[in-house]
Amino acid sequence: QVQFVESGGGLVQPGGSLTISCKVSGSYFVYRTMAWYRQTPEKRRESVASVTYSGTTTYEDSVKGRFTISRVNGQNTVHLRMTGLKPEDTAVYYCNGVPATTTWGQGTQVTVSG
Repeated sequence: QVQFVESGGGLVQPGGSLTISCKVSGSYFVYRTMAWYRQTPEKRRESVASVTYSGTTTYEDSVKGRFTISRVNGQNTVHLRMTGLKPEDTAVYYCNGVPATTTWGQGTQVTVSG
């Protein structure tokens, strides 16, 4: 069964930057488009960025120009570099495939406040 281990979240001031990472177990990662999703108590989980195995990226409109998704195929990892953070970016961030499997990791909390 696939496992996702997200890390790197924390508290950051508005306008600050943060990079979060996700390690994916097994063969699930191979040739699969991966994405970062986020969820708050008030909103459904939404995709914010995705990257194909060859590196083509897409972004949700609210994060374009601020977030950068990347992957290291030989290490089964996906990263999300977040800059110009806003309070509305506060959420628990998860990685998963596209489409997402029913298994989810614990996520990593990103809080933008100050």
